Amino acid sequence: MITGELKHKIDSLWETFWTGGLTNPLTVIEQITYLMFIRDLDDTDSLRSKEALMLDQKYTSVFDGEFTVGEKQMPGTQFKWSVFHDLPAAAMFEIVQNGVFPFIKNLHPDKDSAYATYMADAIFMVPTAQKLSQIVDQMDGIYDTVLKEKEKKADVRGDLYEYLLSKLSTAGTNGQFRTPRHIIKMMVELLQPEPGDIICDPAFGTAGFLVAVGEYLQEHYHDELAYDDEKKKQYHNTMFTGYDMDRTMLRIGAMNLMMHGVANPQIAYRDSLSDQNTDTEKYTKIWANPPFKGSLDYDIVATDLLKVCKTKKTELLYLALFLRMLKVGGRCACIVPDGVLFGSSTAHKAIRKELIEKNRLEAVISMPSGVFKPYAGVSTAVLVFTKTGHGGTDEVWFYNMKSDGFSLDDKRVEVQENDIPDIIARFQDLDGEKKRARTEQSFLVSLQEIVDNGYDLSINKYKQVEYVPEEYPSTQEILEDLHKLEMEITKGLEELEGML
Repeated sequence: MITGELKHKIDSLWETFWTGGLTNPLTVIEQITYLMFIRDLDDTDSLRSKEALMLDQKYTSVFDGEFTVGEKQMPGTQFKWSVFHDLPAAAMFEIVQNGVFPFIKNLHPDKDSAYATYMADAIFMVPTAQKLSQIVDQMDGIYDTVLKEKEKKADVRGDLYEYLLSKLSTAGTNGQFRTPRHIIKMMVELLQPEPGDIICDPAFGTAGFLVAVGEYLQEHYHDELAYDDEKKKQYHNTMFTGYDMDRTMLRIGAMNLMMHGVANPQIAYRDSLSDQNTDTEKYTKIWANPPFKGSLDYDIVATDLLKVCKTKKTELLYLALFLRMLKVGGRCACIVPDGVLFGSSTAHKAIRKELIEKNRLEAVISMPSGVFKPYAGVSTAVLVFTKTGHGGTDEVWFYNMKSDGFSLDDKRVEVQENDIPDIIARFQDLDGEKKRARTEQSFLVSLQEIVDNGYDLSINKYKQVEYVPEEYPSTQEILEDLHKLEMEITKGLEELEGML
């Protein structure tokens, strides 16, 4: 979580936008994202230039060449943040509005790419030169603080962006809860993506899951992705797919992926649950935190999903969708509300039966309700499963997460207790879980026992509580203690009266 000096600076930046007349939170986030992108573009270009120099490789800067600004030609180097941020307010405003912004909108060479498509209707909305100068100075201050904070915490940049997104006043009204970055990283670690995977998030948002997968691959398979031309091409073009129904989110997600080195992800404006989405047996891995927004009309839901479970509840329909979209042998890690685990309706039982008997349900990780605070208090779980089409569930692994490394109140401050490393380690060694008792934090449950319990996946259905007898003093001892206290009080009162 963002706290202290950095939080104060971001709040001040937010107030600057509001006093400039930009009062829609999503618009403010979008404008800040554009400016972050422009600044990061300068930093990334400089870093890649230095790396190429060290490796004795040729590198062409994105800022090379001449560009038109108003009625004059200008070298692209003037579009660098490190150059224009020192200019007088009026000159800076002209360059950013008429040069830098059109430059980033047309940055991708493929005009049919997702980036070009969703940046086409992007609008620069900072109203005046003075406001832009003030905003640029404030953002320089924020980045300076981020660099200092990075020495203490590696993911402060992710926290910064999450804090911005948390300011959306509409967050949660459509069931669109921002997934904490450490939970995303845990889910990625559970499935361990590899080069060659074809990955999708049908509830794309700002590309949090896809960015985390990209970071994991770059960390574990850097050389393969850098020097194997076929894998490199796939990574940049066909590995990542995402769908969302909000063009602003798609625009932010496209910039997010591009800044993380994914050149041409397959992202599209699409209602994943409708007939618009025809993807079938296409992906090897899916990560998602789909919206839990209640009910949909039957007539807008794809008919093949309704055949699996006839329901209007999005959380159940998305599970059916994941099964349809995965290839046989493909795996999914997704977040579901607790109701999915024990709901008694026909549709609830049908989707759980589909996961357990017709595919291979691997894990149910119950998370505390505070994970999504302060934006929502909903209790959730992570499901991990493999599409087989013909069963394969022998045992299901249950884990009761008690802490995710942060306090479970609205403040969400860092704490020492953190079950996430333990979850990842235990999941990667399920053979070692066979000996665990039901009184422990994790254990295995057989298929037959789950079937006998009506496919209930609530961990409370299977865990055993160990009661430790508590010994209390006898009534006589309690009365004697009370009598002693009474005598001491009486004596104290007498001494006080004597002093008066």
